[in-house]
Parts: sequence; C-alpha cells; structure tokens
Amino acid sequence: MDFALSPTAATYLADLHEFMDAHVYPAEPVYERWREEAGPDDHTPPPVLEDLKAEARRRGLWNLFLPDVGGLSVLDYASLAEVTGRSHLAPQALNCSAPDTGNMEVLHMFGTPEQRERWLEPLLDGRIRSAFAMTEPDVASSDATNIATSITRDGDSYVINGRKWWISGAADPRCEVFIVMGKTDPDGPTHRQQSMILVPRDTPGVEVLRSLPVFGYQDQEGHCEITFTDVRVPAANLIAGEGDGFRIAQARLGPGRVHHCMRVLGVAERALELMVRRAASRVAFGRPLSDQGVVRQQIAESRLAIEQARLLVLKTAWLIDNHGTREARTEIAAIKVAAPRAAVEVIDRAIQVHGGAGVSGDVPLARMYAHARAMRIFDGPDEVHLRSIARREIARHT
Repeated sequence: MDFALSPTAATYLADLHEFMDAHVYPAEPVYERWREEAGPDDHTPPPVLEDLKAEARRRGLWNLFLPDVGGLSVLDYASLAEVTGRSHLAPQALNCSAPDTGNMEVLHMFGTPEQRERWLEPLLDGRIRSAFAMTEPDVASSDATNIATSITRDGDSYVINGRKWWISGAADPRCEVFIVMGKTDPDGPTHRQQSMILVPRDTPGVEVLRSLPVFGYQDQEGHCEITFTDVRVPAANLIAGEGDGFRIAQARLGPGRVHHCMRVLGVAERALELMVRRAASRVAFGRPLSDQGVVRQQIAESRLAIEQARLLVLKTAWLIDNHGTREARTEIAAIKVAAPRAAVEVIDRAIQVHGGAGVSGDVPLARMYAHARAMRIFDGPDEVHLRSIARREIARHT
C-alpha cells in the first residue's frame, strides 16, 4: 500500500495549511464572539464564515471532497480532511462539511438531471445547505430497519409521515432541503423497505420542533427534532427508485466515514498540541509539567493513539480507491470505532493536563470532547460497528 499524496493533493495541502494559519484560526475568536452575542438559540451563521468561503474559493479550495471536482482520490482527500478537522470553521469554509457532503454525493450519484439542477448545483455553489433525516426518537435507529417514517405513494405524489431527531444542519436558516429516509414498502424484504426522498424545508407539514444540545452545547447549524405530518411532495422527488434507500446509504458510506474519521483525528492532533504547550508552560512542584513522568506518558500515549488510528483510516481510504467500498466494509466499520475512540482519549488527557482550564470555555477542549464523544454514537454507535466486524471475522475463520 502506498499512502503518498499525489502532486495535486500535495499542492492543495500546502495551500490549505497556509489558509488555516492566515485566515481560519484568526477567524475563530471572531466567530465565537458573534455567536456569544447572538445567543445559543440564534442559528444564523456569523458573517465571518462568508469571508472564509470567499477566500477558499479564490484559492481553489472548494468542493475538494468530490473526485470529479477536485480530481482527488479518497486517500488524497483524507489528509486534507484531517487538516480541516483542526477547526470547526474549516469544513464549511471549503464547502466540505457534513451533512452536505454526503447529500451532494447522493445527488451526484443517484439524482435525476432535474434534481441535480434544483438542489445539487446550489449546494455545490455554497448558496444553500441541506440535512439528512434518518434517525428517529421512537425506535432504536442503530438498526436502520426499525425506521418507522412512512413514504406513501398517492397518485403523482408521495405523502410522508413521521418524526425524526438529531437532524444536523436543520436549524441553519440556509438549510433548504432534507433527504428523508423512510419506508415505502413496510412488508417488503428487510433491506428493500426503505427509500430516500427530497423534501423542501418549506413544504407544508414540515415542523422543526427544537434544536437539541450536545453536552449542553448548541451548534450553529443545530441538531433538530422534526415532525413530518401529511407532507406531500412530487413523486419526482424520490431518489433512485422505491426500495433503494439502503443501497444509496451504502454507496455514500465509505468516503463519508473516511472524511469524518480524518477530521476527528485533526481534532485530536490539535488537542495534543494544546496539551504539549500547556505542559511546557505550567510549573508544578518546582518543575514544568512536561518534566513530570506521568505527563510525558500521557503525551506519548496520545501520539501512539493518533498514529495507529490514522494508519487504519489511510488503509481504508486506499482500499476504497483500489477495491471499492464493498471490499473495505470491515475497515469502514473499524475506523468509525477507532478514530473517535482515539480522539476521546487524547482530548481527555489534554483536559487533565489543563486542569480546571480544560473544562472551561477558555480553551476549546470541552467542546472538542463533546463532539468526539458524540461521534461514538452518531452514524452508528460503536457497538453496531463492532458487531459487524466480529461477524465478518467469525465468518472468515469458520
């Protein structure tokens, strides 16, 4: 396996590092001040985001997650995704943030010309945002076959009824469309019951009830609870065909999971950097913390955790590029466990080295921890992925 970057990716990476240093990191306090003054219930994007997007576009750092746009392989983009993970502003600035990336991939692969023109083009241009509505509060959504939202054909329309929650991005006023997963054939074969359909946000019957906090933090984009009550959309809004919901989900799974995992490793790298700087500058018992054996062990263990997880993610990206997502199924499940687990461990050690400052808002570690810990649940909890890995491992030996 060769994890070397292509010349194109190496050029992008150098420019991205410069963009982060010159624009993204300085924008973070501006963003945070605006959000603090606006209050947690205001989900309007701070204006500095538009400034970052304009600069990213000027540099050509735009939509790089799509191979047809940036000319990058999954492996190439992985290293860029890690760098963007160092700041929560960077993915949006590059128009490479979830859930838009996955939704754009779905429309790119499965959308009709009309669907692409109406929704994909403005998403690629960064003029609107979108959300992916799958998880439900009334069923264990770790088993996607449990999904109870109904998508019922009625003449030239589909009627949608159901309740969703943890729908990321739905509170953002720029969010104009949902991709909703529900059942079109409740009595069909287990993995042919579900379909995906496009639902414009302003469709009658769509109600965003609330944005849920994550460990007390309200993200600007929101994670919302939404009800769909007799929501009627044209039959032409169905993506692919009836019963194709699982097939579509699997197609977007591999690259999207690599993106997620490399970004969270970028978070871990920044946490380790903060840990080392704190340890070098803080004195206890007459010596810098960095001279204390226990702190040195925490630093070393963190480096090991990041390197091991990164190698597994890069291997997964290489497998996807060279053999497709089907051949990388075990690794795709494995990185979703390994990368957030490593990040949580590193961030937790960084918090410990910072002492009381680590759990305050004066450093970004508490917010980092909230996101990384939540990642062990969203997009499938650890236990589901471990179950899949074990099933294939047992089958391989028996």
